Amino acid sequence: MFHKCKITVVRRTVDKELIDTYLDKPYFSGVCDQVKDGQEFIIDNPFQMPEGMCASAWADIRPYILTISSGGTFDMMKNKNSAIASCTDLFRPVVFKIERIM
Repeated sequence: MFHKCKITVVRRTVDKELIDTYLDKPYFSGVCDQVKDGQEFIIDNPFQMPEGMCASAWADIRPYILTISSGGTFDMMKNKNSAIASCTDLFRPVVFKIERIM
């Protein structure tokens, strides 16, 4: 059995220095446009990506979702029913908060 979870977009960032240093032809200049700051997703099934979620971000944060939805915790978190995770886009990372809904 899995717990319902809420995924919140905490922050979208951009690393202009990495973009300028390493990308030959920058395809983007700002933050990720797949999601919005403060956007929330409610999930009942950790194996089903919610509508509107970036597929790459979903793949990156899913281990955290699985842990939280199955009742696991991360000792470093103040709120043991939550986790912070990010996508692996090094140029425009997005930070997510995953919370178990009791």
